Amino acid sequence: MKHPDETIDHGRRAWFGLAAGVTAAVAAPGVILQIASADPDPAPVTAAARWGLLIDTNKCAAGCRDCVDACDRENGLDRQSKPPSQSPAAWTDQKAVWVRKVKLADDLTGRVTNLPLMCQHCEHPPCVDVCPTGASFKRADGIVVVDRHICIGCRYCMMACPYQARSFVHEPMHDQLTQVPRGKGCVESCNLCVSRRDHGLASTACADACAAAGKGAIVFGDLKDPASPISLALRAMPSRQLREDLALNTGVRYAGV
Repeated sequence: MKHPDETIDHGRRAWFGLAAGVTAAVAAPGVILQIASADPDPAPVTAAARWGLLIDTNKCAAGCRDCVDACDRENGLDRQSKPPSQSPAAWTDQKAVWVRKVKLADDLTGRVTNLPLMCQHCEHPPCVDVCPTGASFKRADGIVVVDRHICIGCRYCMMACPYQARSFVHEPMHDQLTQVPRGKGCVESCNLCVSRRDHGLASTACADACAAAGKGAIVFGDLKDPASPISLALRAMPSRQLREDLALNTGVRYAGV
């Protein structure tokens, strides 16, 4: 049986769409306007597609952080800074992390597997079930997201997530990316680069970075399209869900586990 062995490194459609692809312009002294430079896809999100990831752990190298670093840059997590009064250890435990590299060890064989762990975008997400305000919700295309405008920071979703994939924002946010607004007192997690989805882009930051590094361990695509790269890859190799016993039908699958 495999179990988490080591952690290496310790938000509705309209809102996401309107928040994406903007630039700042000065209208008058001291007044900053946000002007859209690229319009989101006006078509509503439908269930025609279900977005997901396939991660081939056989290609995932120990110590590699390309996907983690790319996620941080894409979502502004690299702009976090440790509060002066906080110890490095406390900051490592508290800072927001959307993708983390973990190791799974097989008790019987001793084989160690490296993999990136993020929100699994469940078909039946426990985080959505326990959210008292509806801030945690699943889009028609299968992406599980958090609406920070109605998140009250109760953190029930964090407790319900069996993958420990959500983070709570403890500190005020500064120097944010406009397409990924974040806020103190809110919960957040991987959203499969939803601003890219709503602007018609074809991949995720983590998959792009992994491919650019020559590893190709992460495949993103439409799980409902039998001709998509991810569907073809799933048919070509055995894969599984993490915590299959929970019957959550996750959108993230792993090969080589």
